[in-house]
Amino acid sequence: MKRRIFLQGAGLLAAAAVLARLTSVAAAQAQTALIYSDRYLDHSLGPTHPESPRRLTTLMQYFRDSDMLDQLQQLAPATHPGAALETIHCRDHIDAISARYPVSHEVALAAAGGVTAATDAVMAGDARNAFCASRPPGHHALNTGREEGFCFYNHVAIAARHLQMRHGLRRILIADWDYHHGNGTEAAFYDDPDILFFSTHDVDAYPQTGLASRTGQGAGEGFNINVPLACGSGDNEILDAFTTRLLPAAAAFKPDFILISAGFDSRESDLLGCFDVTDQGFRRLTGLMMELADRLCEGRLVSVLEGGYNLKGNAAAALAHIETMAGME
Repeated sequence: MKRRIFLQGAGLLAAAAVLARLTSVAAAQAQTALIYSDRYLDHSLGPTHPESPRRLTTLMQYFRDSDMLDQLQQLAPATHPGAALETIHCRDHIDAISARYPVSHEVALAAAGGVTAATDAVMAGDARNAFCASRPPGHHALNTGREEGFCFYNHVAIAARHLQMRHGLRRILIADWDYHHGNGTEAAFYDDPDILFFSTHDVDAYPQTGLASRTGQGAGEGFNINVPLACGSGDNEILDAFTTRLLPAAAAFKPDFILISAGFDSRESDLLGCFDVTDQGFRRLTGLMMELADRLCEGRLVSVLEGGYNLKGNAAAALAHIETMAGME
């Protein structure tokens, strides 16, 4: 009898192992997801503002012209990110944004909802990874009741809390390669040991934050890593920062999920930046982050568009980024 029970148990273990392998194969075969909605075009800060709807129309045209859309799983965003919103933004801020910028409020909620939808798809195994072609950006958003650096709600911060609340994950890595420092993200998690925030940026540019000495406080000490780069920094400098500073920190942190604040204003020839990162540099950065995700968190990775104000440059960099995510180099 004991032998029969043992054999039955062994059979169940073997079946579980086969199921795990099949699940792993299915996840590997899942497509990269693209989150986009024409709703993202409704927000405007003025006809000549650099954070224009044309950022997305140009980007999507590049995707169509390259036949990229046929290679992606296209997902619609949720119209609201859910309960995680009020873990990052206070009710006074939300009410003030809604009153002052009613259309932008709705569009920004949909942008945050796009990121939470992307994380849900990756967690369910329905997508290998995901890129959110959304606007307005989010990484400068604080709780001031007004727009900060073109941002209203902090999408990556909300997504990090969503992953913890809905999916029971604990440790989230947020990597930000935007030309500007993600001060809103830093502020949201400055004392939180379960969020590792890493940022490369020009410390002299808006919002003039992100000193290397800002490393977190209290229980969060050491989990905030700022790497200021000089004007003119290009592929070698930003890749060196990610390789020498982020990789060892991430290996020690062991994230359950990786989020990228993908700002392409760090690309060469951007209107609001002075870095010289090339499209090939973004391919290499993307590959590095994918390898990190594969090694540490079962490939779980979602990327979110932040800045990028040279219309063709932003689109070309985003195309290089998502081609790499989809394994199409």
